[in-house]
Amino acid sequence: MAATKSQGRNFTLFMFGLTAATAGIAFFASGAAKVALVLGLIAVVVSLWGFFKIKPLEGKIARGAQPALLKLAGVVVVLAGWLIVLFGLHLTSSVGGRMVTSIVGLAISLIGICYVLSPAVSKNAIWKA
Repeated sequence: MAATKSQGRNFTLFMFGLTAATAGIAFFASGAAKVALVLGLIAVVVSLWGFFKIKPLEGKIARGAQPALLKLAGVVVVLAGWLIVLFGLHLTSSVGGRMVTSIVGLAISLIGICYVLSPAVSKNAIWKA
């Protein structure tokens, strides 16, 4: 997950803060949950600040322009797949019909991710320079 010690430390703090904040939201009625929520949010903010602080130390990044229209088309295909899943649940009440529409929608989303978004994002990737 992390390439350096500081990235690992910030990622661990982020995950701890996110877990504490969601637990605080889930059990908001108790006093301990409110403390967990506040401490979790503070941990998330501190970890994000740490991420931004170490960002310039990561090295060379890709500077080439990515094809925005191809990325937009990939996002549209992925969202269309999820809409098929969502609307498929309301079209039929049978388990088999819902299963089929869910599998078709997920397959369309995966095609959008693997075959449309992935080539669009790696068009001007750093390893191709």
